[in-house]
Amino acid sequence: MLGILGGFMNRTAVTTILLLVSTIALAAETGRTTSESTYTLYRNSAITGGANMRIHVATFDTTDGATYNRDNCEIAKNLFQRQPGVAVTYWCERGYFSKK
Repeated sequence: MLGILGGFMNRTAVTTILLLVSTIALAAETGRTTSESTYTLYRNSAITGGANMRIHVATFDTTDGATYNRDNCEIAKNLFQRQPGVAVTYWCERGYFSKK
């Protein structure tokens, strides 16, 4: 029981941190950057659509540039992917969200 609760608390902490960072970035952002410097975090689905599904998790589009956005996307990807019991795959792609 403690293991399940610990995993839930870890996921909650990661989600809270990402939401806080996103909120701060959104508040500080004055304009949308180009898709060349933007990175989007995706995941697939363990149930619906399987590996073919592209679910939007987060978009990293600060004006600090492509390297900064890519690095933050990779950090978030690794935090989500390394959580115990994760059955989906997370990945980053350059550009804004795309269904394809």
